Parts: sequence; C-alpha cells; structure tokens
Amino acid sequence: MEFKDYYNILNVKPEASNAEIKAAYRKLARKYHPDVSKEVAAEEQFKTINEAYEVLKDKEKRAAYDQVRAGGYHAGDTFQPPPGWGTGSGEGFSDAGFSDFFDALFGQQRRGGRTRRMRGQDMQARIEVDLSSAFHGGSTRVSLRDSSGRERVLDVKIPAGIPSGRVIRLAGQGGPGMGGGPAGDLLLEVGLRDDPRFRVQGHDLYHVLYLAPWEAALGASIKVPTLGGEVEMRIPPNSAVGKRLRLRGRGMPGHPPGDQYVELAIRTPPVEGDKDRAAYTTFQAAFLGFKPR
Repeated sequence: MEFKDYYNILNVKPEASNAEIKAAYRKLARKYHPDVSKEVAAEEQFKTINEAYEVLKDKEKRAAYDQVRAGGYHAGDTFQPPPGWGTGSGEGFSDAGFSDFFDALFGQQRRGGRTRRMRGQDMQARIEVDLSSAFHGGSTRVSLRDSSGRERVLDVKIPAGIPSGRVIRLAGQGGPGMGGGPAGDLLLEVGLRDDPRFRVQGHDLYHVLYLAPWEAALGASIKVPTLGGEVEMRIPPNSAVGKRLRLRGRGMPGHPPGDQYVELAIRTPPVEGDKDRAAYTTFQAAFLGFKPR
C-alpha cells in the first residue's frame, strides 16, 4: 500500500495548530464537496480530505501518525505497517470508506471498541557539549524538534567525564504510545566540541605548552592549564621539542581518571629590528659548535 502524507493533503505544515488544520479542512471541503464541486474527481478528493482530517484532528491518532511518519516516509512510498501494529481480529474501518493505509494504522481502534496498547517508538538525536561541561558534569538545556516539527526543550543531565559517542537514554521522552501505551525513549548521542587548549583521546587530555628557548634550555617552573584549574609544572633543563610530561589524574574523570599530557614546543622571539638581530648574532657566536641537524 502507499503511504499518505496527510499534512500535504490538507496543505498544512507538520507543526500546524488544531485551529489551522480545521480551517484548512473546511476550505478544501467546500472546494471538493460532491454536491457543489465541479472539480475533476471531486468525490475521491473529498474522501481523501476527510480521511486526513479524521487523523490530524485527533490528538492520539495524530501522535501515532507522526510516529510512523518519522520513519522517513513520503507521499507515494510503499508502506508496510510496523510489526504487530495492526494485529488482531474483527472488523476494521472498511465501512467508513477510508483507505487501506488508514485501516492498517487505525483499524484496530474500532475493532470491538477496544484500543490496542502499544509502546511508542524510540527516537534518536545528537547533542554537542563543550569539554568543560563534559569534565565537570551538570545539566544542559537541549532544544529538539519532534517528528511533527514541534519544538521541545529538555534539561539533560551530563555525567562528569562522559566521552564522545556515549548515549544518554531519557525514558519516556520518545514517540508517544498508542491506546494509552507508554511513550518510547529518547536516545541522545553526546559529542564533544573542539577545545583550542586540549585534545581528547579516550579519558586522556593533551595540551601543547610553548616555551621560550631559554626556558627549554635552562628549565623553568610554569603554570599549566588543566580543566580542573592551573597547576605548577617543573620543566627540566635541556627539554627538547616534542618532549611529553604527564600530569597524573588530570584528564577526564573516570574509574580510574585519565591523565593530562603536556607536549613541549618552542617559540622563538621575532626579529623586529637591529637590536633583536644583534642579540641573535651574539647568541649564534656563543654556540658556534652547536649543530641542529
């Protein structure tokens, strides 16, 4: 059977209000009513409009239809009801003059006057948090659009030390249930935003620390940023570019916590005049025997 896009049929957006849907239905019903319309296939159009309105005017039917529509169906696509959706016995909606598509979704609701309880569909979304929030944990506000285009704002608890790719399950925040059945869950995949100070690898953090040539050669005590605050680090004399120092336990929280690795780099002062050039010439003369390559 073919999937029917009831929103397109009534020429309304998925986020349309009940009043907008009712107004659109009345306008089309006047245009295609078989008693007055001169449009081609007016009677068939009128039945289709009535079917769409039957679904979208009803809160429960609309929610169930939105759940199915969220599967990516478009008008005219071949449609197969989800497993178990329309199982049961008895008579369906065939006497109402609606389509097989309608009967496949909602026929069970008039069979013996009973509604089949069905759990809502699990929904998936992705959110991004900054590295500091992932380190400390806490709550972040997330704005999402559901399958019907309506916006939802949720406060999501972020566990301290959450890695990129971890999924947070929010029970009951997914697709609505049918016939009083429970709602599905919302599965949020967490991504970490890039941070200019740190690179993340598992639970470990990497930070590039730039040194002046004399700090690398003579050694120094330098304040180094970590996500938990600055710490004093001793740079040993004769430190080469690429040398890696470890701050144990200063990575992302966990059991055990990760480490922070400090990678050393050297930044030379620029030559901006004769005085700078003279200083470098003196420095060069003092180390004539040094071979960098």
